[in-house]
Formats: sequence, C-alpha cells, structure tokens
Amino acid sequence: MKFCSFKAKGRESFGIVKDSGIVDLGKRTHFCSLKDFIAMGDLVNIDALTKIPSDYAFDEVEHLPVIPNPDKIICVGLNYHDHISETGREETPNPVLFARFSGSQIGHNANLIKPLESDKFDYEGELAVIIGKECRRVPEEKALDVVAGYACYNDASVRDWQKHTHQFMPGKTFYGTGPFGPWMVTSDEIPDPSKLHLQTRLNGEVMQDTTTNLMIASVQRLIAYCSTILPLLPGDVIVSGTPGGVGARRNPSVFMKEGDVCEIEISGIGILKNRVISEK
Repeated sequence: MKFCSFKAKGRESFGIVKDSGIVDLGKRTHFCSLKDFIAMGDLVNIDALTKIPSDYAFDEVEHLPVIPNPDKIICVGLNYHDHISETGREETPNPVLFARFSGSQIGHNANLIKPLESDKFDYEGELAVIIGKECRRVPEEKALDVVAGYACYNDASVRDWQKHTHQFMPGKTFYGTGPFGPWMVTSDEIPDPSKLHLQTRLNGEVMQDTTTNLMIASVQRLIAYCSTILPLLPGDVIVSGTPGGVGARRNPSVFMKEGDVCEIEISGIGILKNRVISEK
C-alpha cells in the first residue's frame, strides 16, 4: 500500500495512492496528517478505504514531503563502502549521524533549490525509513517491526558549506534541498529492505547505482542504534546513506545546476523526480 502527503484546492492533506489517483484520507478521517495516521498503528488493515474512488488525479495535486512534519530526520553518512572509498575516509565502528530539518524538505516534482551561496550543489540518492511505532532500545532482530514504510530521498548537499567545519550539517539542510517521496510504500510490501535496487539519474544519465545489501550499517542496525540514543516516534525518518558516485568525487566534478532534472529510483517504491532551479 502507498501513502502520500499533498496539497489540493488550497488545503494540505494525505491519502492512499492508487493506480487511478489519490484517495483523500484527510477529509475521511479525523487525522490531520500522515504522521498522525501512522501513529494509529494499523496501516495495512484498512482495505475498505482502498475501495473508495480516487478524489484527485496525480496532476491535480502538489506533492508534499511524505512526512512534512517529522519530529526528527536522522541522516546517515558514509554508509556504503564505495562512498567511503571515494571520499578517502575510513570506516567507523558506529554509524555517522547528522540532522536535517523538516523545513528543508520538498516533495516529488517540486523545485530543488540551488542556493545563492554555492555552485557546488550535489545529489545523494538514499533509502528513507519511516518509523511506525514509538520505540526505545529496539533489538536489531525486532527492528523491522517498528517500520511503517519506505520512500526515496535525495539528501542534496551544498558541498562547500558541508566542509566549513568537521560537522556536516551546514551543507545538509539548506532550504528546498531535501526531496522526499513520491510516496511511502508500507513495510508489508518490502519485507527485506536489503534487497532493493537504488539508482540516481541526472538528466537521464546514471550517476549512482547500487543495491541496499551493500550498506555498511543495515536498516536494522540503524534503527537499533538511533533508538538507543532517544525514543523514535511515529513519522520519524532515518535517511540511510548514499552510495558512491556523488558529483563532488567525479573527475571532473558534476554539480547540479538550473534546469537539471534529478531522479532517485528505488525498486518496489518508485521514482522521486525534481527539477533544479537557482534561488533568486
């Protein structure tokens, strides 16, 4: 089952994604957002709602980030061997974590904003994990039980700002640089997140191509580690890291510019697509 957040006719809502369009659950339930709906805790047993005719065609809505209002977005750095190799860094015994803020996120088909301050605007295709249950200190063997679903994420990075200090965050949470979508696929449809194919394309050219079994820290490990630090809440997002092939490490470097189209495709989920514009 697929869920999305969207804006239509001047109001923000969320719904079920069908082949024919989107069923608006915001007007059929008492929940205000997909995050609240996830907290209900029973995403897969709502068959009656899937039989409702679609309210909107896809071109009638503005896609929002899958979870527009997460309590936290935890991003993972250096989680593929080939990305570590191209950066010249060494593998760490524990995951490299940093934060992204919800105000930096955009939805599918929204403009990806290259900031005024930099021409070193890079793509990073990643698998996003959406938490479905409040949890703390989750054992790895039970970690997938707390997952609501999965989505595509582009952790687009402003590389020179990322390198201002040894902390990543300044280059990782600029306004309009976090595409998240196009929707969340529920975890029952992806029982093993290590068996997915991830590809990043820039203007149709393949830039990153990997399988998620090549992650250093698995989804289960990331959930166990992050939930040890503080409770994970429904709607929280773990962005699980990017593979090798980033633009900054190519020779010559390839950075996104106005007019470029970046696509992140993950098997079993879909294609997240955004056009780059320069901030005015």
